Amino acid sequence: MAEVIARLDGEHVRGEAAVRELQHLLLAWELMGEGRREVFTEALWRYLAFYREHMRLEETMVLPAAQAYLDDDDWAAVDAAFATNVNPLAHGRPRDPAYDRLFTRIVMRVKSPLGQG
Repeated sequence: MAEVIARLDGEHVRGEAAVRELQHLLLAWELMGEGRREVFTEALWRYLAFYREHMRLEETMVLPAAQAYLDDDDWAAVDAAFATNVNPLAHGRPRDPAYDRLFTRIVMRVKSPLGQG
């Protein structure tokens, strides 16, 4: 599990950078017009594939291992740690409201079924 957890930790760092890239690409699309849409869309699909694989590893490997090996005291410690880590993409840093605004902008622009645009 150590290799899987190390991989996931690295992906958390890369995921934050990917979200920032999406933010820049979305802004470029908004400011420069439809010519930038395809670049944003391609980056978004790459990020979605990355994120789905990341979640698959967490859900199929890490969580079952945790459920098998952690006891009630361990889970209490996990709960306490997550209560203090409000930014899942940047360990130890507070949640960045820019991500909430970015998420809202994406959802409002992306067509259904992924968004409301």
